[in-house]
Amino acid sequence: MAVQLGDVVAALEARYDPALAESWDAVGLVCGDPGETVRRVLFAVDPTAAVVDEVIETGADLLVTHHPLLLTAVHGVPADDPKGRLVHRLIRAGVGLFTAHTNADRAPADGVNDALAAVLGLMDAVPLEPAATDPRAGLGRVGRLAAPMTLREFAEHAAAVLPATVSGVRVAGDVEAIVRTVAVCGGSGGSLVGAAGRAGADVLLTSDLTHHRVSESLDSGGPALCDVGHFASEWPWLPVAAEVLHRDLTGRVEVAVSGRRTDPWTWRAGQDTRTAEHSAG
Repeated sequence: MAVQLGDVVAALEARYDPALAESWDAVGLVCGDPGETVRRVLFAVDPTAAVVDEVIETGADLLVTHHPLLLTAVHGVPADDPKGRLVHRLIRAGVGLFTAHTNADRAPADGVNDALAAVLGLMDAVPLEPAATDPRAGLGRVGRLAAPMTLREFAEHAAAVLPATVSGVRVAGDVEAIVRTVAVCGGSGGSLVGAAGRAGADVLLTSDLTHHRVSESLDSGGPALCDVGHFASEWPWLPVAAEVLHRDLTGRVEVAVSGRRTDPWTWRAGQDTRTAEHSAG
């Protein structure tokens, strides 16, 4: 069984409306003929060379990624350019590439933040920063845990249910404090620290938090913070999006989630629990 690429794109955009994407974002069909046949779709966080290897090796007809391949403006995709080389490889193999980025972050259901909230076990999760046009859509999610736990226990829980990364789960705050309400944002969610505090969250779990933002949040009485790997925070969306597409197309395409780890960090030196009591020199 199979469908045309144009029909797959329509199904994806019905779930992840391009109108929800940030103005600077680049979402939608990157390459591929809408009239071509799609039998198998592979989902991944990043369109890296290793993932392109996988999509070609497995015979998939379409690669759906969260992160764009061509986010900034380009004026050509020559094959001697790293990104241009990937475009050429995909086209030669007859593989399409589709991106759902900030529109998948803001989706009213089955998006990146819904998936992250669900895997952490949050109940009654709602957008942390609702979209003006639809209160069900928006950035982040905030919900409650089924049972209170300490911040230490919550961080250990997050580490257990999210993909392992070199950075692990970094915590800022009293690890013995009780956590009941949790805010999350897949990807770089530092801009939502204030919103998490206003929502009454005991902790915000997100990625790419900076030294100054964390320090200022703690000094101003903000929520505790858990910083996880960017890749880890967005990966839970992949099986959700794959299952939704399979269902929306009534099983007419095969779906799969990439087995390639695209977190770019490969090793970390030092002790996990080392403190900074010594002089920085």
